[in-house]
Amino acid sequence: QVHLVESGGGLVQPGGSLRLSCVVSGSIRSPDTMGWYRQVPGKKREFVAKINSVGLPYYTDSVRGRFTISRNDDKSVLWLQMSSLKLEDTAVYYCNVDVDPSSYWGQGTQVTVSS
Repeated sequence: QVHLVESGGGLVQPGGSLRLSCVVSGSIRSPDTMGWYRQVPGKKREFVAKINSVGLPYYTDSVRGRFTISRNDDKSVLWLQMSSLKLEDTAVYYCNVDVDPSSYWGQGTQVTVSS
C-alpha cells in the first residue's frame, strides 16, 4: 500500500516562512496529481495547491504568489514552500496523491501562525 508522511509544520510569526515535506512510499506506478490540502476546526478540508503529472502547478486564490508546490523527479517527495504567512494560514496541512483508481492521504502536520 501507499504511505505518506508529512513533516515541517510548526509555529511561525506572521510574515515568516515554512517548508512542508511529504515522503511517498509503496506506490507501484508513478502518481498522477499530487497536492496539499488544509483543515481548520469547524471547517471542511480545503484545497491549497496541486501539481500534475508533467509538473504544472495550480494554487487556490488565497495562497497564489505566496506558496510554491514542487516535487522531485521520481515523485517520491512533495514540498510546499510557504512564505509571507498570515494568521489565516493556520491549519493542519495534509499531503494527497492520486494513483488511479485510489487517492491517499498523510496524517497531517500542524502549521500555526501567531505573534
